[in-house]
Amino acid sequence: MQQGAAAATELASPSGFKPKAGYESAAITLPGMDDAIHTIGGGAGEKLLFVNFWASWCGPCVMEAPDLQKLHEQYGDVMEMYGVNSTNYDKERSAREFVEEFGLTFPMLMDREGTITKLYKVNNFPTSFLIDGNGVIRERINGVVTYAEWERLILKWSKPNAA
Repeated sequence: MQQGAAAATELASPSGFKPKAGYESAAITLPGMDDAIHTIGGGAGEKLLFVNFWASWCGPCVMEAPDLQKLHEQYGDVMEMYGVNSTNYDKERSAREFVEEFGLTFPMLMDREGTITKLYKVNNFPTSFLIDGNGVIRERINGVVTYAEWERLILKWSKPNAA
């Protein structure tokens, strides 16, 4: 099943795709911790999309986890949040324990083969992307930022015609 998900991702990648602000996002198709297959990005949504790449052993990921849950609860009406566990660098059991420990309720996707992590050129954790409803990457954040900065960026890019 992973090969099919990886192939779908590669086919859905826009020509000239670059994982940085101003470029069209590539669709992400991965299994979730809920065992469902999720496809996000690529301009398929109406809301702002917040995608966070993380690993359970990552100290900065531990620091930001409570803020991400709070953002999900506070801004769920204007954005969809997804976590992408870079499972090829992590242990799935550890990832599930991390989600449980921090009470994370937004969908968690499992990049078991590292296909999406490589496609989005994620070399450190956490790395987050804000993608608008047209599928354009608006922000790429490497590392942790403050809750106030996340709020500012979410409000900036969730407004209609924010471009």
